[in-house]
Amino acid sequence: MKTFRVLSLVLCLALLGGCAGYQLGPTNGMAARENSVQVIPFVNQTLEPRLTDAVTQQLRKQVQKDGTFRLATHDDGDIVVSGVLVKYERHELSFSKQDMVTVQDYRVSLTAKVTAKEKSTGKLLLDQPVTGYTLIRVGSDMVSSERQALPLLAENLAQSIAALLADGSW
Repeated sequence: MKTFRVLSLVLCLALLGGCAGYQLGPTNGMAARENSVQVIPFVNQTLEPRLTDAVTQQLRKQVQKDGTFRLATHDDGDIVVSGVLVKYERHELSFSKQDMVTVQDYRVSLTAKVTAKEKSTGKLLLDQPVTGYTLIRVGSDMVSSERQALPLLAENLAQSIAALLADGSW
């Protein structure tokens, strides 16, 4: 019985010790939802249509989901996030077994130049390119395949941007 208690104590200490580096809530030292973020619709400089709405919607969703900031919806954000979609690319990943020229899978990437500024001071908090990725399995219609993958691409890009905002050292 004494051995069981000792083993239980050692196990509890090991589990508690593993949680020492974990932090609940914002990781940049701020209180959760202390500041608000206003997301301005991104400008699309690529030749690919329908990207602006998908990225802006997903970024707003990710800011809410993360919980570090409140989402400002009526021009009242402490931090204003904007961006320009600058590059949309397809990279071939795999080819058909029957025809080595026919692409079977693509890796699609979307790069945005993202800026975040403090509204009150104009201080630039974030100014860098961010890239999101997704995979596309090409079926009989490439356009439909890309259209179906667009929400996943926008979500991946938005997750990367939201992580940069939440983990910012400002």
